[in-house]
Amino acid sequence: MKKLSLSIVIVLFFLGCKSNSQPPSPTSFLISDVNIVDVSNGTILEDQQVVIDSGRILSINDQVADPERFGNVIDGSGKYLIPGLAEMHAHIPSPNTTRERLEETLFLYLSNGITTIRGMLGHPMHLELRQEVADGNVLGPRIFTSSPSLNGNSVPTAEEARSKVTDYAMAGYDFLKIHPGIKKDIFDTLVATANEKGIAFAGHVPVDVGIRHALNSEFASIDHIDGYLEGLVPADKGLDPNTNGFFGYNFTDETDPALIEELVSLSKEKQVWIVPTQSLFERWFAPTTAEEMLSQPEMQYMPVSTLAQWKSRKLQSTGDESGFDAAKWERFIKIRRDLLKSLHDHGHGIILGSDAPQLFNVPGFSIHHEMEGMLRAGLTPKEILKTGTVNPARYFGMELVFGQVKEGLEADLILLDGNPLDDLNNLKKVSGVFLAWCLVFTLHSVSRKAKE
Repeated sequence: MKKLSLSIVIVLFFLGCKSNSQPPSPTSFLISDVNIVDVSNGTILEDQQVVIDSGRILSINDQVADPERFGNVIDGSGKYLIPGLAEMHAHIPSPNTTRERLEETLFLYLSNGITTIRGMLGHPMHLELRQEVADGNVLGPRIFTSSPSLNGNSVPTAEEARSKVTDYAMAGYDFLKIHPGIKKDIFDTLVATANEKGIAFAGHVPVDVGIRHALNSEFASIDHIDGYLEGLVPADKGLDPNTNGFFGYNFTDETDPALIEELVSLSKEKQVWIVPTQSLFERWFAPTTAEEMLSQPEMQYMPVSTLAQWKSRKLQSTGDESGFDAAKWERFIKIRRDLLKSLHDHGHGIILGSDAPQLFNVPGFSIHHEMEGMLRAGLTPKEILKTGTVNPARYFGMELVFGQVKEGLEADLILLDGNPLDDLNNLKKVSGVFLAWCLVFTLHSVSRKAKE
């Protein structure tokens, strides 16, 4: 066992979550003289007085009378207040992980300002965890959780698909997780049942389904830009779709970029959100060495056994004996960046997600790598911030709950030492993280442990 120290967080102000009292009250607090980043339009509202109580933003004004009246005052001078970020392709550890490791993973998300996560591989335990977090009994981001995986093995027949979708909808999962391997006719039964039961579905595009049929079926989100590259291969090439390789990598030199417009237009028409998880393709499946990845500071927060697994899979995918072609990867990644940019500019919308904790994506920290990938694809800092704030709120139909710094919304917030519109690296300069259910994180040193 090794002992890890994470130098962020934690001072707790218990702000009376159940209270309906108005300030001044012992449960109220004031963030004074802070600059508010309007993530919807990219402007700054300077030197504002933000009053919070009972988990909500009560008022935002230029001035406030008698600030000493408030139970707690946080000096926001020279700092920037933004909405908490959403990690829209997260993974929550399953029961084979210790409770300590589970809570540590949630902590890592929070320490990077992620106050909402969409868990992409559900388990019955995650339903309980979702409620524990909502009740304030576990320190963690707001949780939305998928069902367990629906794939070619778990739903081999239409009857099994109908049964599982019905059961997962009744159990209370937020949406269904689609994985590869599902046959088209079974997928259609799955979709029909999901629509009947009123539960959304999201994730991968099974090869037998294909991107066009997937879009017409109205996925809630397609993750990893899955299926799009295969959809750029002209039909008259007669390629076997099952030979597509890693997210279409084998078809890189068979694509016709002129087909991007059609796929993007269909994505917009069917209102399908896209979660790029670009960091996977610019870190794991990329011409960088395992040693480069493992030398990054955030790796200290992962168990040694996990790092060893990541290194092994990296070597299998892109090592000297893997047959990986760096020049072909450059062409592959350019197509992905072109797709990402076009899907952002002309599609229904992008939502931020990095697929953590997967290969070299440490929870919380990986969202910064994802944003860097978006920058390289041509998005601006303002546009990228929207994918992690306003857009997730729209995705969930919860614009009146979170996603902006506005009166009446829940107080899921990040206090930063620099303006993220100038430089997204300022998102790493976290001075405080606020949760609506009454916790304020500020600078403090907390010791964490990870088992080897």
